[in-house]
Amino acid sequence: MNQLTLNLPQIDEEATKAKAEQLLDEYRLYLLQVPDDFLPKVTPAYSIVPPSITNEFHSSTEDAALKRLDWEIQRDKFLKRIQRAVNRLTQRERQIIVMLYMQPEEMYDYEVYAEMGMSQRSYYRVKAKALYRLAFALREEVYKKSVTS
Repeated sequence: MNQLTLNLPQIDEEATKAKAEQLLDEYRLYLLQVPDDFLPKVTPAYSIVPPSITNEFHSSTEDAALKRLDWEIQRDKFLKRIQRAVNRLTQRERQIIVMLYMQPEEMYDYEVYAEMGMSQRSYYRVKAKALYRLAFALREEVYKKSVTS
């Protein structure tokens, strides 16, 4: 009798946790980031080509403002997405993630588990679980490559 087998993809736990950490690092950078290339040019540009009257933007200030607005919208969506996912974690997991990645002042693992009154072993266990669950909440899990014969 033939048995039904499901070829479900396996999750790469370490890569999934690394992906969650990468997103949290990106979160911290987004909080600090103000790109220079979105700033308008101040120097005038002269051209012998007469201006055409269309609905297109030709001003570098207008282009910079639109780029800046698009970037701000994208950044805000990303930040809110991370915050909603972190809020879905348990209190202890959330506390670890917030203390490590979401505060302006960077903290080290040993500082966090000392402040929380946790043992080193249980701290790293909870942190690993938090990163794993965060990746799932963000739908950023990483799957192992399947080798089919």
